[in-house]
Amino acid sequence: MYTVSLGGLAFEWDPAKAAANRNKHGVTFNEASTAFLDEHARIVADPEHSTDEERFVLMGMSGVLSLLVVRHCYREDDETIRILSARRADDSEHQEYAKYLP
Repeated sequence: MYTVSLGGLAFEWDPAKAAANRNKHGVTFNEASTAFLDEHARIVADPEHSTDEERFVLMGMSGVLSLLVVRHCYREDDETIRILSARRADDSEHQEYAKYLP
């Protein structure tokens, strides 16, 4: 398990899962964690990918200005965010995100 803190938030992830995600999607979980700092980010429930825990999807701008879609859950203490996957947003997600910008 890998744990990192950023801006008062704590994140954790499985290193093997992070490496597989980087190879598949070209996005590191370190970069994905920065999307949680986006003040315009949107979080929605992800019930179709949840069987034994509540999961969520965040769409937010990363620290290197890539719009990301990050699947995550909250650990038992509700103070640690476990990143499950991250990818770059597609065109329709970019349009959706733009609707919420000032």
